[in-house]
Amino acid sequence: MLGRVLAVALAGVLVYVLLLHGSGPGTIAASTVAAASEAGCADLERPVVANPSRDHLEPGEPLSEDDPPAAAGPHDPSPLEPDPHVRAEPLDEARAVHNLEHAYVLIYHAPAAEGGPSAETIARLASIAEDQDRVLMAPYPGSPEGTGLALVAWNTRWRCPGTIDAETAAEVATAFIDAYRGTTNAPEAPRGLLGPLFAS
Repeated sequence: MLGRVLAVALAGVLVYVLLLHGSGPGTIAASTVAAASEAGCADLERPVVANPSRDHLEPGEPLSEDDPPAAAGPHDPSPLEPDPHVRAEPLDEARAVHNLEHAYVLIYHAPAAEGGPSAETIARLASIAEDQDRVLMAPYPGSPEGTGLALVAWNTRWRCPGTIDAETAAEVATAFIDAYRGTTNAPEAPRGLLGPLFAS
């Protein structure tokens, strides 16, 4: 009898560890928050939207976004492919929001002609994005005034000016990725040790 109880308990623990357990979002160090503030970044927004919808739009239907870049809400039924991590062209934002639902982090930068970060900063951020699962980086034409860089996770956003230097941008982006990528901050994050094998 005791053996059967232990077997059931062990099976329950294995199911939880392999399939159900998810990591919650991390904490960004106060020193990084201070560095971001010194660089002119806005406060971290979390949540961006109260109780965002997770409804699917019709395939190809554009987002209706009053406060770009979108961090949550209705989205295309098909997420973006995970590769390449760094893109030269803007993302299909309706599809990108679907990636956010799956615990991706998006690094958006305004084009240089629109006050985006320096070439050095873009290169530094690209080197970070290329080495990370669930991270996509792309230009974002038409960024709100004063936003040269935006880091976005599900219902979470950190906006910085294009004047941010490469070192600070790298510190802020790395901290944001470490805190939110692949975590239960997103409603469809990978769960358990086997989760990444089944989640896109």
